[in-house]
Amino acid sequence: MNENKVVIQKKVIRNISLTAHPAGCARYVRDLIEQARSLANGSSPDKRYLTVTGLSLPKRVLVIGGSTGYGLASRVVAAFCGGADTIGVSFERLPTESKTATPGWYATHVFDQEARKTGSGSVSLYGDAFAMETKEKVAQAIKETCEGGQVDMVVYSIASPVRTDPQTGVTYQSVLKTVGEPYESLSLDIPLEKIISVTVPVATGEQVAETVKVMGGEDWMLWMEYLKEQGVLASGVKTIAYSYIGPEKTYPIYRHGSIGMAKRNLEETVPRIDGLLASLDGKAYVSVNKALVTRASFVIPVVPLYMALLYQIMQEKNLHEGCLEQAYRLFTEKLYGVDAVATDEMGRIRLDDWEMRRDVQEDVDAAWLLQKDGEKIAGGNVISCVQEYDRLHGFGYEDIDYNLPIDPREIL
Repeated sequence: MNENKVVIQKKVIRNISLTAHPAGCARYVRDLIEQARSLANGSSPDKRYLTVTGLSLPKRVLVIGGSTGYGLASRVVAAFCGGADTIGVSFERLPTESKTATPGWYATHVFDQEARKTGSGSVSLYGDAFAMETKEKVAQAIKETCEGGQVDMVVYSIASPVRTDPQTGVTYQSVLKTVGEPYESLSLDIPLEKIISVTVPVATGEQVAETVKVMGGEDWMLWMEYLKEQGVLASGVKTIAYSYIGPEKTYPIYRHGSIGMAKRNLEETVPRIDGLLASLDGKAYVSVNKALVTRASFVIPVVPLYMALLYQIMQEKNLHEGCLEQAYRLFTEKLYGVDAVATDEMGRIRLDDWEMRRDVQEDVDAAWLLQKDGEKIAGGNVISCVQEYDRLHGFGYEDIDYNLPIDPREIL
């Protein structure tokens, strides 16, 4: 046996996957691409969406944080539904002879392969998106690889636990805590499918401020300022960042918690970016998205239980969407549809509209009342959530032999 080949098995601790499977990650990305193509040309059995016929989708797209979740889905839609040349930026752990890379490393390499097969330009840069050096490399790549040396869309999709301020060199850490008082609620022990009680501690003022520095709008603003300064933003450029609000039961840990303070800051950055882009006739938006299983969301207390109940209810009502469908609807109906961009009273695009429908939330509330601490979850679709999380990391495909040794450095 080749000494560089190892058996790669799923390893999850506290809802965090420590491994990724190269073949499974490749399969995951290619499935996303096929799904996107079928929605775009109308061959998908899912008839909830418009085709791309007659739409003017962006042709030069930068995705900051484009290797997993909403960022990857946005890049797939841009390239395989709109035919865009794309540049992706992500921070990844590289593979070794015995250890796997992060799933985003495999996903990005496969994306590049598939995009280039279609003739679309695909450039992927690996580095700290918060660093000035990365911004400089991206601007140079735009000048060298994009038509006219400019992009007409910038997607900002960063989820990170730490950020080093490029101007001061100070490193900040984000926390998932409440603001004001501790919050006790039910959550879900995913491997056991068991209801547990959790108490989320209170963040200090300093921790809230640091979380805002990491996950707020400051870095988005710095990106847009630098890209404009370098002349790589096209006339009419649009930029989008992603946020979440959710139902009141998750407010203490999310919307009213430390991460919610950061997301509020992100949303408040929009008018400043609008002012910056005014001379280009450009526009900034925040899209409030649906609760979905991602590498970031799965570790938030309370949220896994809410998602398990939500998934079942939205699936029963034929309202469920994954990251790909959400990104597709954003591009084809919200940002580049035939109608003007519709926003709420705060100027936000609402991709959580189906999740927040009254009948959906009433059913979630009723299901929540059935849950008892220490007992198995009553209802819900834990299997769907776990499968989605597994596949993000390349696991859970029945036709892949996970006992077969493989080189972790191999792109399949």
